[in-house]
Amino acid sequence: MTRAFESIAQGLQEAIELKGGKQVAQRTQKPPHVDVAAIRHRLGLTQVEFASKFCISVATLRHWERGDRNPQGPALTLLNVVAKEPQAVMRALG
Repeated sequence: MTRAFESIAQGLQEAIELKGGKQVAQRTQKPPHVDVAAIRHRLGLTQVEFASKFCISVATLRHWERGDRNPQGPALTLLNVVAKEPQAVMRALG
């Protein structure tokens, strides 16, 4: 219980300092880059099927696969989960 309290107290102190304009150390998580085409091929889906199943526009998917753009933010997170647990994502999305 002490570790939990210390963690919460530290978070509150950092929030107070941030609100006051001070710089605080921040920790961010960035999912690793994914090979979208490899994921799609491993699942045996066409571009249209993959885009439809995971709510991605086909144009965006094509840009990712060509390397014109890279997935970022929530899309990158989704693709990392799809790479590791595709069936779970498909079940969740219905």
